[in-house]
Amino acid sequence: MMKEKVILTDCDGVLVDWVHGFTQWMIRSGYTPVEGLVSYDMELMFGIDKQDCKKLVRHFNESAQMRYLTPLRDAVKYVRKLHEEHGYVFRCITSLSLDPAAAKLRQQNLSELFGPTIFEELVCLDTGADKDDALEQYRNSDCYWIEDKPENADLGLRIGLNSLLIAHGFNADYKGLCPRVQNWKEIYNIITG
Repeated sequence: MMKEKVILTDCDGVLVDWVHGFTQWMIRSGYTPVEGLVSYDMELMFGIDKQDCKKLVRHFNESAQMRYLTPLRDAVKYVRKLHEEHGYVFRCITSLSLDPAAAKLRQQNLSELFGPTIFEELVCLDTGADKDDALEQYRNSDCYWIEDKPENADLGLRIGLNSLLIAHGFNADYKGLCPRVQNWKEIYNIITG
């Protein structure tokens, strides 16, 4: 029954364009991206070491920028259609930060972009945290799980979710069983088809 009304989603790279926001913030902070390289791997993108990168990502995720991220592709149109025309509610599971202020900013961003009634729940995990425990409660529920990270999409399949992987350059070589979709229009058609 849950499948009929609940859609589980990641946030960054699924609902909002985190890479664009982070890249612009880094440039304003004095960092220069490697010329000609577009990557989800910010260590490569900015030529910085892993530890520095992790600190910068956490700092960005806990900054006021979380309130101003732009939507990813056609997410607003089709998420709203799924909610308004088909009665779906969304539960967002994001590895953002454990900082309550960051969660509030994320909630405000999602409400402003998508509307105040679409997201029934927002679960904020620590920066970069695995989603195993957060998804476990949905085991064998057949809920749709929309994700951009192949490992998390595959996790969803293993525990009985209908995983869909949002296409990005960093997951272009994905060879798993999860359908890879280009945009929310494809997701909409799969869910309502």
